[in-house]
Amino acid sequence: MKSKTGSSVSDDDDHVKSAEGSREIVISLRIKNVPEDCDHDNKEVDDRRKSPQSITIVDDFFAKYFRANPEFFQQAFQFVLCCIGLQVTYNLWGQMQERIMTTRFEPTPNVPSGQFPSAAFCVCFNLLVAVLVGMIAVCIQQHGAVLDNNNNNNNKVPFYYFKPCAISNLVSSHSQYAALQYVSFQTQTIVKCSKLVPVMTWGTALVGAQYPVFQYLEALLVTAGMIVFLLFSKSFSNNDTETELWGVILCIMYLGFDAFTSQWQARIYKQYGKENVDPFQMMLGVNLWAVSYSLAGLVHNSGDLSTVFEFLAVNKQALWYCIISAISSTFGQLCIFYTIKEMGPVAFTIIMTNRLIVFVCISAVVFGHAISFQATLGAILALGVLLHQIRNKYIECKQ
Repeated sequence: MKSKTGSSVSDDDDHVKSAEGSREIVISLRIKNVPEDCDHDNKEVDDRRKSPQSITIVDDFFAKYFRANPEFFQQAFQFVLCCIGLQVTYNLWGQMQERIMTTRFEPTPNVPSGQFPSAAFCVCFNLLVAVLVGMIAVCIQQHGAVLDNNNNNNNKVPFYYFKPCAISNLVSSHSQYAALQYVSFQTQTIVKCSKLVPVMTWGTALVGAQYPVFQYLEALLVTAGMIVFLLFSKSFSNNDTETELWGVILCIMYLGFDAFTSQWQARIYKQYGKENVDPFQMMLGVNLWAVSYSLAGLVHNSGDLSTVFEFLAVNKQALWYCIISAISSTFGQLCIFYTIKEMGPVAFTIIMTNRLIVFVCISAVVFGHAISFQATLGAILALGVLLHQIRNKYIECKQ
């Protein structure tokens, strides 16, 4: 029994050893066979480590440009955000305005045509929503104050100081709407592209900004490029309205007062400090003055106000259009004030000018319009000047 037991134990030991040996053989085989792929992967990893071309290119780019000039890229990021914000809000606002004024809604006793009865109500409603948002931000979120002008307050801008740009904004808006009765939409759009030189002129008068001669030349080149682009763009053709002298006068009024508005806001930022005035305060101060004049006009024409209320009670869709228009207008104003505060009035005007290129290109894609060769050259000229200015800004920040 003992011998059998001992032999059985020895046999078991031999069996275990043989099993372990076989396992070692299997493991060794696996180590020899399977790692071919693993070795191949490891070789790729080692090769990447030895020659990291893609990583090197990225590192070289960031080391050469971003890390060497972070201030420029920070400003560029802000510039892109301003472009996107203005593009989205103004396109949505424009679409809502077009739907409000061109849609045939359900007729009412006082509005048998079904057209929206009052454009002044839309302007006033937009201003009221902007004032409401500004009050919430100023009072609840503690973005300073507008009406309280004590020395201990964060905001030291007197309330009356917002009045000039509020009045100029109202005059430019009414001049813009009234001019469409005497000039074509294409002509007015071309006039809008000519704001750079008036903005720079008002900047010298109000803020004391000094622009070199080559910057005026760049402004003229951008204006010329945009005029060529719009003249040869099909999206802005087929306008039968003849240009009249009164329409030209209204367009000139629009240019002058609109340029004054942005530069007066820049003067507020410069005189009282950007840290003391934020976009919410600017929006509240400007729109409080503007809404007071608009409400006075609507109350004076009380019959128009009752007609609008009756119309909106029947046409809920028109009410929603007004609400969306007011919201997009409010956020558009915030984008404007932020852009003027951080980028300046000239950069804001350049963004709004080149915004038309994006608008026309989108219109061409949607409606299947072809952009002519002449229009393409005009866009290249305008955008080329913009890229040149960006390059100069990069060099300026790097020094």
